[in-house]
Amino acid sequence: MRNAPANTAARESVWNAPGMPALLLLTATGFSGFAALLPTAPLWAVRGGADAAGAGSVNAVLMLCTVGAQTLVPTAIRHLGWRTTLICGMVLLGAPSLPHLLSTQLGVVLALAMVRGIGFGVLTVCGATAVAELVEPARRGKAVGAYGLAIAGPQFILVSTAPWAAENLGFGVVFAVGALPLLGVVPAVRLARRLSGRPAGPEDPPHRAAPAGGPAAYLPLLPPMLLLLGVTTAGGALITFAPQMSSDPTATLAGLLLLTGTAAVSRWRFGALADRYGTRPFLWPLVIVTAVGLASTAWAVTSQDATGVVPLLAGMALVGISYGGLQNLTLVDAFAAVGRRSSGIASAVWNIGFDAGTGVGALLVGYLATGASFSLALMVTAALSLATLPLALTRRRRAGSGRPAG
Repeated sequence: MRNAPANTAARESVWNAPGMPALLLLTATGFSGFAALLPTAPLWAVRGGADAAGAGSVNAVLMLCTVGAQTLVPTAIRHLGWRTTLICGMVLLGAPSLPHLLSTQLGVVLALAMVRGIGFGVLTVCGATAVAELVEPARRGKAVGAYGLAIAGPQFILVSTAPWAAENLGFGVVFAVGALPLLGVVPAVRLARRLSGRPAGPEDPPHRAAPAGGPAAYLPLLPPMLLLLGVTTAGGALITFAPQMSSDPTATLAGLLLLTGTAAVSRWRFGALADRYGTRPFLWPLVIVTAVGLASTAWAVTSQDATGVVPLLAGMALVGISYGGLQNLTLVDAFAAVGRRSSGIASAVWNIGFDAGTGVGALLVGYLATGASFSLALMVTAALSLATLPLALTRRRRAGSGRPAG
């Protein structure tokens, strides 16, 4: 009888674990609003007269404010509680969407991006932290996969179709979708009830229960964060500029569908692989896949007037595989590095790597494309991604469910 709870937990699907349905619904509504505006807000700025650098600065500012907010979220949860923190995050993320219709001026778009960034920072850290709180380490890879699918599903649908909808149905339709995080307030309240007052994880080894803010809680998180930074720089660049660097709208739509679709499947399926084999066997191949995919995309957009459809689609599909896979694997690694007592710190650092990479990709490619070309900008991004390969090859610590990481 003593083993009955453990056996029940083992049989229970992570999708139905207590608190997970509310988390997944909260995540889906929040990321729907985020994904709809990620490619559309820069296009709105271009309609107001912004150049490629200005358009890139929209998502760069968004992610800068996201990163700034993420550093404060663990403290906010401790002092304000889960309920207040989650509700504020969803309101700040969704409420600024419709005011875009008031002006196309770059300054206004940037100001709204700042507010959205704060809300997005709250959502991302709270969501990833909740995964570690709700599901035990042995099934954490699968839980991260389910959480990742709730993120990647909206991105698959909206990142690729939002630019088309804006041009054909009107920007107002897309900005209405961007307000969907406001609907996430209801599951946020339900999730907060489940998470409030949870004790620190008794399963965490003493050496992993680092005090919040101590150096020991951060140093083990640098390798997964830097690996994530490399691939999200690539993803941020393609998501932000795919509509502008391709001369073929149909190929652009198909490429974004491939990028987000393969990312969704990859982020989901790599969870089970991480639980079974650990993360290290998959890290270095995915880093190489990122660089190859970017190189293929750069080749496709060498000519501004004649996009190479086949290399464009192949490149964006390859980046999508690594984009989703490395998101899952590095988050599993981050939680394994510190244990549940510091899961908030792990979540914040991982999300900083994710969103800093997205912002860097948008800003870097925007400025390089303005001064040179999108093709050169993507090759530079490929080189930066490949520079993280030594981290994937040399890591030796344990990851995932406790299996050796190599």
